[in-house]
Amino acid sequence: MAAAAEVVLELGPVELAGDLAVPSGAEAIVLFAHGSGSGRRSPRNRSVAATLQDAGLATLLFDLLTDEEETIDERTAELRFDISLLADRLLGATRWVRAQDDLQGMRIGYFGASTGAAAALVAAAEDQRIGAVVSRGGRPDLAQDSLARVISPTLLIVGGADVRVIAMNEEAMEQLRCEKRMEIVPGGSHLFEEPGALERVAELARDWFAEKLAS
Repeated sequence: MAAAAEVVLELGPVELAGDLAVPSGAEAIVLFAHGSGSGRRSPRNRSVAATLQDAGLATLLFDLLTDEEETIDERTAELRFDISLLADRLLGATRWVRAQDDLQGMRIGYFGASTGAAAALVAAAEDQRIGAVVSRGGRPDLAQDSLARVISPTLLIVGGADVRVIAMNEEAMEQLRCEKRMEIVPGGSHLFEEPGALERVAELARDWFAEKLAS
């Protein structure tokens, strides 16, 4: 696992905190969009990121909201469902990556969880240079208007016990026009807290990104 460095993403008037890890020889980077009420320190996303780093992929985990916005969201829970705002932040982070001398030329993928997966799909529809998308327990219904415009190869991962979200992802599969696949992790709940469930998510994501982001 590569050591992560704390970075500050300057996105116009907004500054967002991030953790950037770049293994030696990395040629691709995965940006993480966390889910409802979570942040860059999400243990689930950090676990997946470690698996990607071990496979030679760079990772960027960052907070989609500022500290002030997080305080508001903790009280109202409104910003975590503002998919347009979250997608704009992800696109801003993508521009930031492309502007860094040591990251230029890397192929870019998105890993989104829950509402963050909707933001990843909306952002991928806008920036069609994104090489791959992986959704973990995603809410693609919140990106419905963008699904048909996604051209990035997309993997939807859902827990077998997450019945409501399975239905949402099956509907999304019908609307996506890109290369796509849906994987159901047997017995997995929405947060994949069961033994071995998150490890399976990480393996599926690693293999998808390794194939689709290969130079």
